[in-house]
Amino acid sequence: MTTPYDTGLDRNSANYVPLSPLSMLRRTARVYPERTAVIHGKVRRSWAETETRCRRLASALVRRGIGLGDTVAIMAPNIPEFVEAHFGVPMAGAVLNSLNIRLDAEALAFTLRHGEAKVVLTDREFSGVIAAALAQLEERPLVIDIDDPQGAGGELIGDTDYEAFLEEGDPDFAYGPPADEWQAIALNYTSGTTGDPKGVVYSHRGAYLNAISNAVDWAMPHFPVYLWTLPMFHCNGWCFPWTVTAKAGTHVCLRKPEASAIFQAIREHGVTHLCGAPIIMSMMVNAAESERRAIGQGISMMTAGAAPPAAVIEKMEAMGIEVIHVYGLTEVYGPCVVCAWKPKWDALPVAERAARKARQGVPYTMQEDLTVMDPDSLQPVPADGKTIGEIMIRGNIVMRGYLKNPRTTTASFGGGWFHSGDLGVMHPDGYIEIKDRSKDIIISGGENISSIEVEAALYKHPSVAAAAVVAKPDEKWGETPCAFVELRPGIAAEEGEIIAFCRERLAHFKCPRQVVFVELPKTSTGKIQKFRLREMAKALI
Repeated sequence: MTTPYDTGLDRNSANYVPLSPLSMLRRTARVYPERTAVIHGKVRRSWAETETRCRRLASALVRRGIGLGDTVAIMAPNIPEFVEAHFGVPMAGAVLNSLNIRLDAEALAFTLRHGEAKVVLTDREFSGVIAAALAQLEERPLVIDIDDPQGAGGELIGDTDYEAFLEEGDPDFAYGPPADEWQAIALNYTSGTTGDPKGVVYSHRGAYLNAISNAVDWAMPHFPVYLWTLPMFHCNGWCFPWTVTAKAGTHVCLRKPEASAIFQAIREHGVTHLCGAPIIMSMMVNAAESERRAIGQGISMMTAGAAPPAAVIEKMEAMGIEVIHVYGLTEVYGPCVVCAWKPKWDALPVAERAARKARQGVPYTMQEDLTVMDPDSLQPVPADGKTIGEIMIRGNIVMRGYLKNPRTTTASFGGGWFHSGDLGVMHPDGYIEIKDRSKDIIISGGENISSIEVEAALYKHPSVAAAAVVAKPDEKWGETPCAFVELRPGIAAEEGEIIAFCRERLAHFKCPRQVVFVELPKTSTGKIQKFRLREMAKALI
């Protein structure tokens, strides 16, 4: 179909370039080569140096046979090498798979096998668990040790080390955006509501748009000094490796988000922005006065997960830290919904301001739409702040789909919307608010825990006849797993024994913090009534 505006020329290299975060690095290194890109202990690198290292990484990968669609996994805390991997790996046409450093060897082995990782970059701190995971694989990938001077040591298990690997690469390696912006850039795994994790595939286009939207919706200025308290392995650090780069900012790396280290970094480096789950805020407000002293004003923190308590928001603001609340999932590149602040709310009392900030909000600028629907009829619920439905999202910052899982992908996109699995309400002003999480998910310290996975471990205990795990509200972690266990007739067990049993089989953060021995409430058909268990868990506080 032609229109009066047809020019007779199709899109071409002069007027169309595929969207990719790689363009962000190219521009920043060209315009601000001398500005500090990363700070890590005594390490200081400019954007020119950082781009060169990314080029070397890409070139070295290509020379080792890595190319289009190959998976490169990384197991590391928030260190400069992780920032570099966000650019060097896609420069080679490969896909970055960020591994959760809290997982056990079995879960890591599943991820490496399912994602078909051909290279694993691993920090020495995690060499033990990575070695155990690699031992479970049929084929060993190329393993590259990251020997961070700030690290705690550990065995060298790789075929080479990171710095030596960079020396194999060409510092002038040519790169640019991919031919197709729909090409995969990252692979992230989420447990969801089932036992095996699901591999979420991100595109260059989606990563670019969410990175830009982070800056737009946070009103992030040029040259932010960003402190890495949010794990880079979590949704690619909510796309902030790319956002901070686009703004020619400084990545202040932090191996462990401890209160003293956070406040020291804020004072020493003039931090302006940081992200994290509510547990990071709780850690900060509960720190000793000597640690919290003189951090200055004008600091902004983005948080997601369980809504931060009003008292915590009040204390953060008293320290001079403004809090912005966002919502998202792994499937939508991290945050894609923001509690967009209205100036008129500034006059509200602190408690009311906190209640407004606790709402999940409205779509990111570059996310198309957000609604709350009846999951069966796919009809929007009334915008009354009371009627509960499922939160649905659509737009350019929704995943490509689940890797090797077409059935779940199709179901998740039913009706032309991404089904979040979270239950919420729509307020009259168009802001959504979560009222209940998907029944099987517990969000503890920003990490998703599948209750089914924990229950599976409990059922392996010889004394357990039946078990159910629900979220128990927790002031520090937001939520923690609480196990309700029905024992076999005539058999006894202790709480500590059950918890220790789980810790032998699961990553420790997934294990129950409390075990209650009880006859489980069931329906007439024998289904466990988890809503009653949630009420019982709340009563235990």
